[in-house]
Amino acid sequence: MKVLIVKLSSMGDIIHTLPAVTDAANSILNIEFDWVVEETFSEILRWHPAVFKVIPVNLRMWIRNFYHFSSWKQYYYFISRLTKKEYDIVIDAQGLLKTSLLITRIARGEVHGMDCESVRETMSVFFYHKKHFIEKKQHSIERIRQLFSCSLGYSVPQAMGQYGLRSLFLRKKNNVPYLIFFHSTTKAKKHWPEFYWHFIIKYAISSGYHIKLPFWGRSEELRVRRLVASYTHQTTILSKLTLRDIAVQISGATAIISVDTGLSHLAAVLGCPNLTLYGPTDPKLIGTCGKNQVILHSATKKMENLSPEEVWEVFQKVLNM
Repeated sequence: MKVLIVKLSSMGDIIHTLPAVTDAANSILNIEFDWVVEETFSEILRWHPAVFKVIPVNLRMWIRNFYHFSSWKQYYYFISRLTKKEYDIVIDAQGLLKTSLLITRIARGEVHGMDCESVRETMSVFFYHKKHFIEKKQHSIERIRQLFSCSLGYSVPQAMGQYGLRSLFLRKKNNVPYLIFFHSTTKAKKHWPEFYWHFIIKYAISSGYHIKLPFWGRSEELRVRRLVASYTHQTTILSKLTLRDIAVQISGATAIISVDTGLSHLAAVLGCPNLTLYGPTDPKLIGTCGKNQVILHSATKKMENLSPEEVWEVFQKVLNM
């Protein structure tokens, strides 16, 4: 059976789709998945043995630059790649109108998706041949597992979902134990106050740990450099690593503290002990899930109400995992 998955972004959403792929691969003999995904996240999919072909797109860039000829040229090239193959089933796990309109409806195969009561954007269901009711008030991993089971005709396994990635990044011990702090995310309201990170860095260094802080954008770089200014010998700045590179760093870390970011989900995939801090987001619906994962959720939904003392106290449990 040949199946196309349409799930473009974000990193967390893509990672939450992997257990459904594992379920299907374990339930259906010789099933083969192709996956349409934003190019930024395509590397992750190549780590799963059931994903046969990754079809990268730059949908955000195309829409942002729709008036440029080069964007249309790339889009039509993508269409030519997508339509070369006919699929038994196409699963739209994105649930957005723009994705359904520009990608899903063009794919060759019977299209499955969530029904109008379950999907994120109701208009997207007009492009589905088969629509499935999936209860909203549950974790996104379970929602997608149910969507795949309904679309492909098997029962969802009772056991917890497994990400199912190849053993490319084995956990290892380092001579100098280090912690990683994922301090940045795309939305300002999900940031933990920079002042609080200073306390955590001080506590960690006093406990004998080396600290690694990654950055990608300019604002993240400035924040990192302010955070490490007083601790240059006990900290390392990780500059614009690839997903594979950051996965290697995660695999060697003693533990991680992270805000609500896709990289916290990558830590969950790799089984690294991780404390994720949540404010406005409901972690019961889209929080980190997996081995060695601990969640600390602000009762007021405001990140500043999670004090450094409370975070460090809970983090002690994570360090003992």
